[in-house]
This record gives sequence, structure tokens and C-alpha cells, in this order.
Amino acid sequence: MGISASEYVDVLIVGAGLSGIGAACHLQALAPGRSFAIAEARAASGGTWDLFRFPGIRSDSDMFTLGYTFRPWTATNAIAGGGQILRYLRDTAAAHGVDEHISYHSRVVRADWSGADARWTVTVEDTRTGTQTERRCGFLYLCAGYYRYDEGYTPDWPGRAGYAGRVVHPQQWPDDLDLTGKRVVVIGSGATAVTLVPAIAEQAAKVTMVQRSPSYVMALPARDPIASLLRAVLPERRAYAAIRWKNARIATTLYQLCRKHPDRAREMLSRGVRKRLPAGYDVDAHFTPAYNPWDQRLCLTPDGDFFDALSSGRAEIVTDHIEAFTPDGLRLRSGARLVADVIITATGLNLRLFGGIELTVDGEPVTGAGRIAYKAMMLEGVPNLAFAVGYTNASWTLKVDLVSAYVARMVAFMADNGFRAVTPRRPAGPMGTAPFTDMTSGYFERARDLLPIQGDRAPWRVRQHFFKDAALYRGPVDTENLAFTAAPGSGPGRRSPQRTRSA
Repeated sequence: MGISASEYVDVLIVGAGLSGIGAACHLQALAPGRSFAIAEARAASGGTWDLFRFPGIRSDSDMFTLGYTFRPWTATNAIAGGGQILRYLRDTAAAHGVDEHISYHSRVVRADWSGADARWTVTVEDTRTGTQTERRCGFLYLCAGYYRYDEGYTPDWPGRAGYAGRVVHPQQWPDDLDLTGKRVVVIGSGATAVTLVPAIAEQAAKVTMVQRSPSYVMALPARDPIASLLRAVLPERRAYAAIRWKNARIATTLYQLCRKHPDRAREMLSRGVRKRLPAGYDVDAHFTPAYNPWDQRLCLTPDGDFFDALSSGRAEIVTDHIEAFTPDGLRLRSGARLVADVIITATGLNLRLFGGIELTVDGEPVTGAGRIAYKAMMLEGVPNLAFAVGYTNASWTLKVDLVSAYVARMVAFMADNGFRAVTPRRPAGPMGTAPFTDMTSGYFERARDLLPIQGDRAPWRVRQHFFKDAALYRGPVDTENLAFTAAPGSGPGRRSPQRTRSA
């Protein structure tokens, strides 16, 4: 349905995926009476979980933390397939009525802030016709994720044009691809490759995963026995909260162990791999990265299905560099050749900040590059704009739920106190800065110059710790680092008396 493009809304949410649907639900609960709409570029809701269709697509976080705080995950499995997650998202949107606020085929391409009017003028393109229209909002909340939906990252290998087989990127998985009896090469060593290999090994004649360098891989139970026990003895919502807390604590503890004691964590992860693979398997060559644990995202395999595929002989790993494509496969730096009917390039994402939207503030172009992020959700000097980026070391939703609840409480606080604009203001005095993330994954490295930066102290420092963040986001609306403006064009902003709302 959506809201008429000519109608002003208090909050315009960009993106109807996991973050956008959750944001709308939080707004309804914590900022009642504030109007909102969701602009979605694609023809359907679900974001990542509607876009990716490759075999085996699943969560790499447990659903008790990937699910929303306000809607318990009721299925028995902790690790869920993409279709199951998509149903959960759409059922949530329908149950809360936010699906009625989504405008599909609506790509936001530009947003211009007017300080005189204290509102955004947003240019929306109809993805079917290319027609552009304008709509206005008081607050703009960007929930479009952090990568390009229209293309994945694929290196430019020599000889690719001469390859006689089929090349497929998982982000554009074709409906007509039949791998039965085919020799398949999967290029990559990240989460997508680890998911794909066991999923296609049953039907393909042979699956070879080619990795330039190894990743850390850890087995995780697909079902959580403690969760089942808690559900048997506690009411549903209390059980869900307890399971969510437990799993968040485990993820946080694991991350801290990896960062503080990398040698011990490396040995623990290596020991886990050796237990899952046949004696004599070359774990050092194929599962021992040159970087420390959690310098890049840890890959999870539910019930060890990736290791099972390797142990069965249906799949193998080759650790080598690709020198070139050949007419029938790949030539590697070692001189080895791989014959393949299909080559799958699980080589990652192309990062895109703020959905690629062109931003201006009072006529001046604005980018995230070089600006300090406030609570990893707003940019210094940019009014009435927030963005949702989840954790890199834990469930995406753990962070986004905190951010969306804070945005909703901030919107309500402004309405209650007669404020029209809110702008993060860096405190006076020196502040050290650092990159927005210390992750060394390829898609971050390729786009590091596009990202905001972080400060050296809260709330300007980006933290990867749910329990510390929970206190920061659930506290009172910040009137020390946020400047609130009472009326359009009233100057630099005045501070408000503090009101506290529960999260």
C-alpha cells in the first residue's frame, strides 16, 4: 500500500529488510502518534533474505539473537534457512501492520536537508519507470544495509572471457542452474562459500573450494538444547529473553577471548576443526589464517555440515592463488589445473554506505567519509539523520534493535519537547580518531576511505560489545552531545530538559 508520495511523514525509513521492519515496529511502540513510511527499492520486503537465493542460504547467527526483542523466535532450530527467516520478517511486518506503510519500487536517490524548514526533501525514483518524485519528512532513517544489492564483488581474472563454462555470483543466483552431476569450483573462503559447499555437494559430481587464504571456521549446533530446556520451564517471552541473553553473552565472551588471547583462541579453533576432520587432514594449510581470530568474521557451520562434506570426499579445499581462467576451468599459481563445468565466485560484497543516497545539508554535499559517527548511528553535523549498521562480531539485530529503539525514543523526545531538529555536536577539545571498523575483511578494506570515523570515547567510539552498548543506548536521550533546535532557523540549537523514557 504505502503512503502517498506527496504526504509529509515525521520519519521516512529507507529499506524494508530486517532493519527497516524492526525500525517501524519500534517507532510504533516508542513514538506513538509519529507518522512514518518505508521506501523499498525492490518489489518485495525482506532485504538480504529476499535477495539471496543460493542453495543453503541461512543465518550465521542464532535466531534467538537475530530475531527481534519484541517478537520471540518460536521455531525449534537456532540456525534457520533463508526462507524461514523471510517468513519471520514478513509475519512480523504483518502482525504489527507496518507492511501497510511500505512503498515498493521506490529507490531513494537523493535527500536534501533544509535548516530553514527543518525537513528533508527526498527524491524517490520508481525502479520500473525511472520517474522521479519528491516527498518530505522530518527525520530520515537509513536502513538499507551496507552493501550494493545490484552487484557482488568479482575480481577481474585473466582469461575469464575465454572460459567455456558458466560463472555465477551467489548474489545473482539463477533459477535455472542445475548442478546435478557437474564439476563445481567455488572461489572464496568466507561465510557464503562455507554455506554453499555442503549444500551443493549432495548433487554435484565434485565440489572444490579454492581459497587464496584460509578462514576460521567453527561448528555450531543447529538446535540449542539449553533453549529447549528453558522453553519447557519458563513462559515464552521470559524464555526468549533468557536464551537471547545467554547467546549474546556467549558471543561476546568468544569475541573477547579472540581479541585478548589470540593464540589461545587460535589453538581452540584449530582443535575444534581437527576433531571434525579425518586424521591427517592438512588443517595447517587449509584452516590456519595468517590473521588473528576475529580480525575478519568467523565462519560458522551448523552441526559441522561443512566439515562433513569434506570428510565424505564429496568436497575438497585447495589453498592456492588463481593465476587465470582457462577454457575448461582454472590455472593456479602452483601450476595445478582445475576442470570445472560451473565456477561460483563467492568473492564477497561491494560496500555501499547509506544505500548510495546523495545527501546535502543546506545545499552542501555530505558524505560519511571523515565525519565522526555518534553512537555508530548518526554523523556529526548532520541533522535528523540516522543509519542502522549491526554488529560485525555478533548478531546484526542485537545492535540494530538498540539503535532503532534509541531513534524512536529520540523522535518521541523531540515531539514531546517541541524540537524540530537534532544534530550530533562533537564536544570541544581534542579527540583522537580511528577507522570506523578494525575488521580487515575485503569489502571493508576496499571501501575504507568511504566510511565515517570513530572517536576515542563514548558516545563517539564504535564498540562491538552488546552489554556495554545496551547501557549506552537504553539510557536517557543524550542532551550533552546532541543539539536540539526548537524552531526552524533558530540557530545552533538549545539544550532541552531531560526526560527519561524506558527502552
